Amino acid sequence: MGDCGTKTPAYEGEEHMIAAARHIVKALGACKNLTDDARRILADLDAHLTTMTIFGESSRGGLCDLEEQLKYAERKIMSWESDQSMIWDSGPEEASEYLHAVDEVRNLAERLESLSLSENGKQRELIHHAHIVLHIAMARLEKELVHILDQNKQTFDSESEYKSFYSCEENLVYEESILSAVDDSFEDTTQRESRSNESEECNLDLVHPDIIPSLKAIANVMFASSYSQEFCHAFICARRDALDEFLIILGMEKHSIHEVMKMDWRFLNRKIKKWVQAMKTVIQIYLASEQRLCNQILGELGPANPICFVEVTKASMSCLLNFGQAIAIGSHRPEKLFCLLDMYEVLSDHLIYIDALFAEESGSFVRVEFHDLLRSLGDSSRATFVEFRNAIASYSSRNPFPGGGIHPLTRYVMNYMMTLTEYGNELNMLLEDHDVEDLDPVVEPENGQENIFCPMARHLRSVTCILEYNLDCKSRLYKDCSLRHIFLMNNIHYMVQKVQGSELRVLFGDKWLRKHIGKFQQHAMSYERATWGPVLSLLRDDESPGSSPLWKACRSFGIAFEDVYKTQTAWCIPDPRLREDLRISTSQKVIHAYRSFVGRKRICDKYIKYTGDDLEKYLLDLFEGSQRSLHNTHRR
Repeated sequence: MGDCGTKTPAYEGEEHMIAAARHIVKALGACKNLTDDARRILADLDAHLTTMTIFGESSRGGLCDLEEQLKYAERKIMSWESDQSMIWDSGPEEASEYLHAVDEVRNLAERLESLSLSENGKQRELIHHAHIVLHIAMARLEKELVHILDQNKQTFDSESEYKSFYSCEENLVYEESILSAVDDSFEDTTQRESRSNESEECNLDLVHPDIIPSLKAIANVMFASSYSQEFCHAFICARRDALDEFLIILGMEKHSIHEVMKMDWRFLNRKIKKWVQAMKTVIQIYLASEQRLCNQILGELGPANPICFVEVTKASMSCLLNFGQAIAIGSHRPEKLFCLLDMYEVLSDHLIYIDALFAEESGSFVRVEFHDLLRSLGDSSRATFVEFRNAIASYSSRNPFPGGGIHPLTRYVMNYMMTLTEYGNELNMLLEDHDVEDLDPVVEPENGQENIFCPMARHLRSVTCILEYNLDCKSRLYKDCSLRHIFLMNNIHYMVQKVQGSELRVLFGDKWLRKHIGKFQQHAMSYERATWGPVLSLLRDDESPGSSPLWKACRSFGIAFEDVYKTQTAWCIPDPRLREDLRISTSQKVIHAYRSFVGRKRICDKYIKYTGDDLEKYLLDLFEGSQRSLHNTHRR
């Protein structure tokens, strides 16, 4: 590479200038009144003068020493280029020697570039060669970085700490529509997952802690060598792939908005539940841990730290947010409301974390998209709740519900509202500016029940009024007036039970309960009058000329009782206590009137088909939902 024997002449004037400058720096540095900025400038000047002195001596000594040092470091670096193994797999000593050699080449390049030599071809040649070696080393460090990250990433399976976050196949919420609930006789089997309003960050090691110093050392060398972009690119790609793998573990494959909107509802419902858990896990655990990892490696290297974090997480967050947008802009079917509220809740609970994690300008895209999705889900939840109310109002029947039992619509609506109480905070906020006429108003709260005035309470009471109106319309489909009362009694009693035994009681209040208890009791009394009034009227005491003989009255009563028995054994009162109460009340009136009539009139036994004990026993068969007949029954 040329003759190393040529010496660079010394410049005495320059040496005197440097010495004088050093004296000035020393004198000023001893001054106690200097500002911090002045001291910093003097320190930089002192360092620069030292470098000039060293480089001047090196120049006078020639470039031979620098060339030899470069050759030595180059041999160490190039020895790994023919080796298929990875440096960091060979042990910490090898890795440390390699990094030292790279640092040496970088320092030599800087020293060569700092020499004040005019048109020195040898110098330019060495500088060019140093940069070639440095470029080879940087490419190797990129490869090593990716390998270290890949080999030392923490993998998570069903037995790991993430199990509780993504095992969400159970406890799915409401898959039935109002129509299918009515057709399939929906039962209350919904159990919402227990949830906590408290969200806590949980930092875990996404890579093995022992390799953090190595990653940091590689980052420092590459950044110092002006290869920061190459480091960031390799780091981002490796960590982005790791996050993609984690989303697959959570069951969140990538889907376009169009694909999501075409999914079958039952399948989509399961995907939504996984999305809720994935969003919670990614934000609380993964993003917090990823940010910590970036801080550990890049925390001292300026703006590259937040930029790398955003670039690692942006694509996966966009994937999750796009899925949410597809759900938000979809149809407003009532069965979607719980999923929408779950999604709204998880975003609302983690809004503060997203704002903190993506606080830098580079993360504004994620912040804005997150806030937009939260608003979209809120709008969609309100629209879906309105659709739920409209669906109740518009649901009509052509045929009466068999047996007068609890209509599936009643079951669906009450169980639906019971589940809604678990979203009280969200619904009160979403419905606050969307008031509704309270069709069942409460004048004043009782026993501190202020919640009856909240937006959610007013809306839910309005829903029950719509339901009652619909039930009243359905009751008119029955030709038998008595069965109308049984139907309304059953359904209003069911509503009361659901309110009494759930958080709905706090929202509806005691006044609503008393009013509706009175309603179903009134229907029970109306049933008794409509059914047994005409039957008991046959037991007349009228013995005036032209009236029917008493034995005929007794026989007419028996025939009427048989007709009631045959018809009303097919009717249904599902609640055992309500059924027993109505039987007892009916029995007291009928048996007392019958025994009184038979005993008072002393009717011959041959005209008495049933005794009072017989009637009492047969009355126990009413409302079982299975039709029976007494035509072939003979008194013992």
